[in-house]
Amino acid sequence: MLGSLLPDSENLEEAFYQAHQFNASVFDPFMGSGTTVGEAAKLGCLSIGRDINPVSHIMVDAALQSYSEKDVRETFHNLEQTAGKRIRYFYSRSLESGETAEVLYYFWVKVVPCPSCDYEQQLFKSRVFSKHAYSKKYPMAHSLCPQCNAINKVKYHDEQAICQNCRETYNPHQGNVTRAGVRCGSCGALFNLIDAVRLLDGPPRHKMYAKMLLYPNGRKSYLPIDAVDEVSYRHAEETLKGLWHHIPNEHLEMGFNTRQVLNYNYSQWHQMFNARQLVSLALLVSEIKKIEQPQLKKLFACLLSGTLEFNNMFASFKGEGTGAVRHMFAHHILRPELTPLEANVWGTPKSSGSFSTLFRSRILRALEYKKNPFELRFTPSRQGRKVFHINKPLNKKIVHKFKDLAGNEAVYLSLGDSAQTDMPDESIDFVITDPPFFDNVHYSELADFFHVWLKKTLGSAYATMCPSTRSDKEVQNGDAKEFSKRLSTILLECRRLLRPNGLLVFTYHHSRFEGWTALYVAVREAGFSINQVHPVRSEMSVSVPIQQSKTPINYDLIFVCRKHNYKTPNPLGKKEMIRIVLEKTHDAVDTLRSAKMKVSLGDIRAIQMGYLLTQLSEMNEISKELQFISGLQQDLDQLAIEQAALSEEKQAFAHKGPPAQLHMFPSR
Repeated sequence: MLGSLLPDSENLEEAFYQAHQFNASVFDPFMGSGTTVGEAAKLGCLSIGRDINPVSHIMVDAALQSYSEKDVRETFHNLEQTAGKRIRYFYSRSLESGETAEVLYYFWVKVVPCPSCDYEQQLFKSRVFSKHAYSKKYPMAHSLCPQCNAINKVKYHDEQAICQNCRETYNPHQGNVTRAGVRCGSCGALFNLIDAVRLLDGPPRHKMYAKMLLYPNGRKSYLPIDAVDEVSYRHAEETLKGLWHHIPNEHLEMGFNTRQVLNYNYSQWHQMFNARQLVSLALLVSEIKKIEQPQLKKLFACLLSGTLEFNNMFASFKGEGTGAVRHMFAHHILRPELTPLEANVWGTPKSSGSFSTLFRSRILRALEYKKNPFELRFTPSRQGRKVFHINKPLNKKIVHKFKDLAGNEAVYLSLGDSAQTDMPDESIDFVITDPPFFDNVHYSELADFFHVWLKKTLGSAYATMCPSTRSDKEVQNGDAKEFSKRLSTILLECRRLLRPNGLLVFTYHHSRFEGWTALYVAVREAGFSINQVHPVRSEMSVSVPIQQSKTPINYDLIFVCRKHNYKTPNPLGKKEMIRIVLEKTHDAVDTLRSAKMKVSLGDIRAIQMGYLLTQLSEMNEISKELQFISGLQQDLDQLAIEQAALSEEKQAFAHKGPPAQLHMFPSR
């Protein structure tokens, strides 16, 4: 954003830690979680965001609203005394000493009957159900005996264990599930898991097999499930009968990201939770409904929405030594979990992903940050130092119509199709955004998971009461031509709104050639040319999709576009254009690797495509540009492979000196 707003003569790395007050207007037509909107507001800009998804709209609205911290804390205290007490009852255990311990986590496993003998199979890929996140340093792990279900301590690398209860010898890393196959422990038959699931009337059922207790002195202990746990769960099932009116009953619709769970016979959103989780969530919904202040009600509804992500039967255990709960969207899909983790929904000071811990880690921290936002400056020792007093506070007045926007102290948020806005021609200085990928994560399908609970909690105060957030006007579409068409209509509106010298800046990457051409067609048909690209790190290295990919894409490309100037066409031929693209790619990859940053083959392909699209924009005739790009596909793919090999060879023989300075910002 600073790269767009500051004059070319400014040193951006120095300017990053200086105070600014801009009078520019910034619009994000795909505002998502509101990053662009918030950053623009911090810089004093007139900040405008729009999204077609109501979950996005309410989340950004709740994040940027102005609140009294006293009122927020009092509201939480009231919830703690009402819903909190009742929820904690379901996760409490009386000890012989008269003290009370709390259950931090219940461990569950899916079970299906063997199609051959009908014997119920517990679906374990491994019998090790808990280990430390840093297992080489802390090798102790816990495994479940396949014979008697006793909990045994093992070393994480042990290939043989002896059960301390029944003396069974077993491999703790070996379960009965291998990929899609299950070996029956009774008759020995090998069957396909999904075939067995399809024989059921509903989703596979679950069985509790272990718990983690937190004692009053702070000690934690793994214990097997006993009769008291079973009675407690049956009590939750009975309590649930009187709370169904607080629980959504919408059905899942078929889609790219819902197909997998529908294949597991999940047909309604509430089936993704067990009875105790549903009771806990229903109690929270019941109490949040009673909050009188509309903005506070919205804030705590969003907090509940965040709690859903960690408290369902698709969440799993990450291990000790880290945030223990791996939330359900770690894979960016709705993937059924064979060994789900049930966390304490209200939570304790030692909990992960609970309502109370998220209140402290998200709401209270956000309130503090909004009062005095900071940036991190990294020191030579690689420790982050907070730099304050360079940003504007983020307690903003929210308006929902452009005509109500007066001055830069308000933020304009709207819900709807960004191809149609109420803003006048040439009223915006910068469009800065992150458009969706056409064939990847379908956000509206995933957002419905939150949408159905927000509707139940807020009722008519919610932006829409439609059964789904899906819209036939959303850009994301598995068909490349339809994706291009819909994206182009929004970019056309952005062109209308932009002032003559305004910039369209967005981030994008894709692994397939089709994804790049779809984007390029949309940009060019909307009347923009691509003037600059720059790679920027986008995903954390611990991201599950990154770790599972053979050639991961670690970088997004920042695209800088202007309204197209129909000047004299660029006469460059194929050979010369490839030479320029390879030269620019080589320089970018060398710069990144000299700063000791990983660059994969997937990254090289993406960077290469970005520079190609920049060169193509100079041709000034879109039909020829598209012919040109399709003819280069095989050449560029082979050249990317060769360049990756050359870069790795060069890096291997390079002198291992201090990393070169990485120039963070592109020229504008």
